Amino acid sequence: MTTPHEIPPVNGVELSGIRNRNEKRVATLMPGLLEEEAPGHQFDPLDLQDIFALTLNLLPPRYSQRGSIVISNKLPDDEIRQQMREAVKRVLANPTRSGD
Repeated sequence: MTTPHEIPPVNGVELSGIRNRNEKRVATLMPGLLEEEAPGHQFDPLDLQDIFALTLNLLPPRYSQRGSIVISNKLPDDEIRQQMREAVKRVLANPTRSGD
């Protein structure tokens, strides 16, 4: 279950509805790519969060809010996968462990 982003209003204007459109695409592509890159590997929850966040940081942001006009120049899945491979490589080389 997802929880709303906790972003305080600015001058009474709600900002929490603004989203990076890549978030859902990255999360959708992650399971398959993780199995390709590290078959059978049991990722720590913090590793998965790090891979997700790092992948988003490596991609150009695609922000939108309710009522905005979105001109379709979405990133190809191959570009997302390429950046996710880089994120997996970095996280596996420098894991964050919740028990450490």
